[in-house]
Amino acid sequence: MEEYKSSFIRFMVDSQVLKFGEFTLKSGRKSPFFMNAGAYKTGSQLVKLGEYYARAIHDCYGLDFDVLFGPAYKGIPLAVATVMAISKLYGRDIRYCSNRKEIKDHGDKGILLGSRLRDEDRVMIIEDVTTSGASIAETMPILQAQADVDVVGLMVSLDRCEVGQGGKMSALDEIRETYGFPTHAIVSMNEVREYLTGRTIDGKVIIDQKTAKALDAYYTEYGARK
Repeated sequence: MEEYKSSFIRFMVDSQVLKFGEFTLKSGRKSPFFMNAGAYKTGSQLVKLGEYYARAIHDCYGLDFDVLFGPAYKGIPLAVATVMAISKLYGRDIRYCSNRKEIKDHGDKGILLGSRLRDEDRVMIIEDVTTSGASIAETMPILQAQADVDVVGLMVSLDRCEVGQGGKMSALDEIRETYGFPTHAIVSMNEVREYLTGRTIDGKVIIDQKTAKALDAYYTEYGARK
């Protein structure tokens, strides 16, 4: 495993963003782990997070796009932190854009925050995690209603490696097949399990035998078959 991947996994654990236990997801699935980007709370965490995303986007896609779009709400700080990191690391000035949950009818009117979208803009979407693909189904109509943009890809921090809404392939693969743009993650859950199983961090084994069995049961039911 590449060093930056193991570093990012540890960063998620240290930041208490990636947790193991019993959780009910937005999709309704009962999961033995939960990844919550809303738990990044400090300036130093957001600086590091933006740099991880910036490097992953650069390595997977290059920087030939105009706008980084982060869906509300969690995508807003992700987009801001990442365009700042891209500017710092690569000298490329990417615009950021996010949506509001409610359309503003005064002052800076409309549904968008940050940059307006223009016809022929090349847009990269950034999210924390994709479980079933439902969030992209909400995001695409928003983008398409604002301008004739070209979505060039999706970057998430964690690929959960479980089936999407269709129940046949992973959510990221399903998004790629449905919308026709590539999808990538900084790390996959398979890589997380490889790194954390039996590993002690701050005096605690992160994935012990009990957690490993719960993960096995979960992926027997929801795991994507490659």
